[in-house]
Amino acid sequence: MFQNLDVFRTAMSLARHSGHAQALSAQNIANADTPDYHAKYLEDFSTAVARESSRLRATREKHLHGQGTFDPAPQEERRAAQDPNGNTISLEREMLTAVEAQRHHKRALTIYRTNLSLLRASLGR
Repeated sequence: MFQNLDVFRTAMSLARHSGHAQALSAQNIANADTPDYHAKYLEDFSTAVARESSRLRATREKHLHGQGTFDPAPQEERRAAQDPNGNTISLEREMLTAVEAQRHHKRALTIYRTNLSLLRASLGR
């Protein structure tokens, strides 16, 4: 029942996107000294949602050519070499990316909890 509400679906998608961005940031930091390693990143959540909303979406099992769930954008690589060894990792940028992902994840959980408490209050529980 709750998975059919758009606000819960959007909050869950934002949390999933943030988790994926955090994992890529951790992977980039772990490979900070690897020669010729190109940093990976995700596009912003708002851009990904705009891209997804322009595509067909299946709301029932019988619908053809639609997608039922939001998938995060494929990861892309930063190509500008910043180190003499060809590595494109900037630790400062990765720290900012990790903090931003954490803030988005907390925001998603806050939205989810707030709407869940509103739903419980409307049901009288």
